Amino acid sequence: MKTPPFRKSRSQTHLNAKAIANQARRRLYARQAKPHGGVLFGLGFVGLVGWSVVVPTLLGMALGIWIDFKFPNRFSWTLALMLAGLSIGCLMAWEWVLQEQQRMAKDQPPDDFPNQEERD
Repeated sequence: MKTPPFRKSRSQTHLNAKAIANQARRRLYARQAKPHGGVLFGLGFVGLVGWSVVVPTLLGMALGIWIDFKFPNRFSWTLALMLAGLSIGCLMAWEWVLQEQQRMAKDQPPDDFPNQEERD
């Protein structure tokens, strides 16, 4: 005998109840949580990341120019130290963005279905 189309299995009902509970939790979180600053926070963060790349690059260039004038050589210290400063700045910016991403992910409410197996 077939079950009526409106009846669901217990596991499906359990998943639906879990999804509704998680949705309610997310709504409560959205009401209580302080936003991460919105648009102005994003623009400020982009500016901070940009300066964290620019400052080491400019410091490397300044040091390279000083070394090139003090100790002339066939090798360009300006170019080498500019690239070193750029590399260090990019690594610092990358680390900064990763830390911010982890902080934001930690503050997120739970998903309805944390893994694929619960959906099926």
